Amino acid sequence: MAKGNVVVIGAAGQIGRAAVGALARDGWEVTAASRGGGLDDAWPAGVRTVRLDRADDAALAAVVGDGCDVVVDLVAYDGEHADQLAALAAAGRVGSAVVVSSAAVYEDDRGRGFDTQAEPEGAPRYPVPIPESQRTVAPGGGSYSTRKARLEQRLAAAGEVLPATVLRAGAVHGAHCRAPRELYFVKRVLDGRSHRVLSYGGASRFHTAHVSNIAELIRLAARRPGSRVLNAVDPDAPSVAEIAAAIDAVMGSDTRTVLMEGTPGADGVGDTPWSLPYPMVQDMTAAERELGYRPVTDYAASLPETVAFLTARLADHGDWRDAFPVMRRSYGEGLFDYAAEDAWLAGRN
Repeated sequence: MAKGNVVVIGAAGQIGRAAVGALARDGWEVTAASRGGGLDDAWPAGVRTVRLDRADDAALAAVVGDGCDVVVDLVAYDGEHADQLAALAAAGRVGSAVVVSSAAVYEDDRGRGFDTQAEPEGAPRYPVPIPESQRTVAPGGGSYSTRKARLEQRLAAAGEVLPATVLRAGAVHGAHCRAPRELYFVKRVLDGRSHRVLSYGGASRFHTAHVSNIAELIRLAARRPGSRVLNAVDPDAPSVAEIAAAIDAVMGSDTRTVLMEGTPGADGVGDTPWSLPYPMVQDMTAAERELGYRPVTDYAASLPETVAFLTARLADHGDWRDAFPVMRRSYGEGLFDYAAEDAWLAGRN
């Protein structure tokens, strides 16, 4: 028996694919909305797919139709997206929402966060682990962090008409990612690199969040409508050195790790997509208490699927920049500057 109907916005994305599958298997009637309107072969039968331009208010209203019990919004980015959902709820067309935000909204007690100086002296000092009660950046339009904070602020203001669960995701990973952090190590193994250099002594911890764990939180939150903010990360928070070793284990490699104390080099040597001068580790106690959440997987157990996805996509496209253009835009051409790494290593001898 169906639990009700749910619209998933951003269904073709990395989290969306997992969320649609989890909700459909749980008995929901799912409308999977995305810009391309694609269907994932892994989804159960009965999932309805539609094309949606999220910026088009009329198109979103048409997808919701006469009404839906839950909207799961995986691409909401700013206050106007919260306003869209609130308007539909005020019209009686949306019962509740689950919206993915980001750990990037956190700042420390001195107002330092993702947008401030990353040097060790000026780096944020968060509690470990970070609870949802930790202060957040001021809402605004200046950055990813402040726009996500404005999204959360508007959702909170609409709480009387739209109960919304906000999920603050960490470093998202899994198959189908457009900017996969794991590519940093996977490609080095495939290219036969014998060494890798890790800044901050390899101790950086940017709490990982597998898509299946986020999907489980979405499934549980859809069942229990409410106005709440919850962290969304894995049960473990491996260091960047531990991530590198785990990828080596999956790929049967034995890469030597060279630790760089302190910040990355001026040419980017030692910098990785997880490299932070402070631990970014989130507390999952509230999700366990409020939703009865239990993780579906941990980092190491989920890694073989991710590595298989990355290696297959690289084989299909050849150049990593063609395989993952968003990764190129996000991290730049120097992500695999082996000449700079070799020069730095030679300078140590």
